[in-house]
Amino acid sequence: MADADGVPTLRVAVACSPRAGEAFEVDVELAAPACAWDAVRASGVLQRWPELASGEPNLGIWGRAADSATALRDGDRVELYRPLAADPQEARRRRAREARRTAR
Repeated sequence: MADADGVPTLRVAVACSPRAGEAFEVDVELAAPACAWDAVRASGVLQRWPELASGEPNLGIWGRAADSATALRDGDRVELYRPLAADPQEARRRRAREARRTAR
């Protein structure tokens, strides 16, 4: 794509889930070339939910892990993942123990 001045642009979506049960997605138009972190910054997600900016960003493009410097293509979907609240294996063990206790 190109804007009115003929400068190449990319149109991408930025998605995140700042809290369980809540999802946010916004379309962003960027000057090409652009990287995943450019899209996140342009989306306003970090201003709206600053807690997502703590530590190293955990990003993906269409569900696949990506580095913040990964080059984008027109139509990509950049996903910003929040840190895990608990270790998934430990959470599964806890649920299994609880299920065994309530089954007795």
